[in-house]
Amino acid sequence: HVQLVESGGASVQAGGSLTLSCAASGRTYFNWVMGWFRQAPGKERAAVAAHYTGTATTYVADSVKDRFTISRDGAENSYYLQMVNLKPEDTAMYYCGAAESCSVWWRAVEYANWGQGTQVTVS
Repeated sequence: HVQLVESGGASVQAGGSLTLSCAASGRTYFNWVMGWFRQAPGKERAAVAAHYTGTATTYVADSVKDRFTISRDGAENSYYLQMVNLKPEDTAMYYCGAAESCSVWWRAVEYANWGQGTQVTVS
């Protein structure tokens, strides 16, 4: 079982920046996948970015690829989502998820472990 704890959410003005963190602990896997998702009220959880640990491959949703970056600190087993030029439509609860393996990174059902989320509000 993997424990995930997100942090870094805040209320910011449009155009601002935030970096979200996800600290992973417990059982981990060499080739696991860490994903960032977001969910706005009344909407489904949507994929933002993912990092494949075994290959160090990253994916970012087209809607945010020019503004969001996913990265990993292997020594700390932490993952980050750097967000710049934030827009009001980025307002959501942001979650990190972990999957032992993942064939389609943007499918939330592929991730068995989730953190509690961190709120990002852009006004």
